[in-house]
This record gives sequence, C-alpha cells and structure tokens, in this order.
Amino acid sequence: MTGSRAQHGGPPHAPAQARDEFPAAARVADRAAGPPRLRSTVPADPSWASAVRRLVTQHLARLRLTADQCDSAVLATDELFANAVSHASSGPRDTVTLTIERTARTLRVTVADRSPLLPRRRAADAADESGRGLAIVAALADDWGLAPPEPGNRGKRVWFT
Repeated sequence: MTGSRAQHGGPPHAPAQARDEFPAAARVADRAAGPPRLRSTVPADPSWASAVRRLVTQHLARLRLTADQCDSAVLATDELFANAVSHASSGPRDTVTLTIERTARTLRVTVADRSPLLPRRRAADAADESGRGLAIVAALADDWGLAPPEPGNRGKRVWFT
C-alpha cells in the first residue's frame, strides 16, 4: 500500500478485555534487524474489531506512514477481519491472525483464518447492507490476493499491499 483513497469513521465500542492492550501472548513485534513486523492472533469475534483497528493504527504510527496511508490500511484491514469473522469462523474458539510487514517500498497486511472457503468479490446491489468488503479493499490497496496457509496450518491468507 503506497497511497490512500478513502477515510473512515471511528471504531465502535470495544469489549472490556480489549480496551487496554492486547495480551502479550497475542502480540509479537519483531524488532530484529529486519523490516518492522507485527503478528497478532485474536479471537474471530466481531467484538474484537475495534481492538484490531487500534492495534493496526498503533503499529502503523510507528512506521511513520502518512495519515491517508494509515486510514486506508486500517479500513482495508477492518474489512478483511470482518470477512474472516463473518464467512470463515465456525465457532467461538476460532482465531484470526493478522500480520503487517513493511519493506522500504511496500506495506503488506495479511489476514489469515482457518477456513478453506475462498473469498470472492461480488457486485452488491445499492440496497445491500453487506457484500462490499473486497471491493473496498481493491479500491484502497495497490494490490490484493489470496495465499495458501502457512505450513502446518489450514485455511487461507488474504493480503493487500
């Protein structure tokens, strides 16, 4: 992701356990000699959406992106998280793993879930209340796509740059 094309409003109320900070076990920031990276696994629960947005916003602020780039990345991540929760979660113990990687030229955000069902972009009617998530990601990102799960895992990864 190198630019921005939209802005969004504030997050809804977060669950009590997410208001302060992510538990240390759920958050891994790699500060080694390589590029800045964040990896976090959270419950596949819609009540975690605001906490995910806050985590992404805080991490992107450390990467010194422009406000427009941050807004676009947060909104696109929110859409992918919502899709994973809505379409790929099968129960209360499911999780979603978020990875943010930054190189000198590219920001890459990946959202992984445990469902083998692949997302598909569809045309939403004007009256539809949902169905625009991937179209929003496509409009905000330079590129997006699918990747197989990491070795030893099941499901898929959806990413954008």
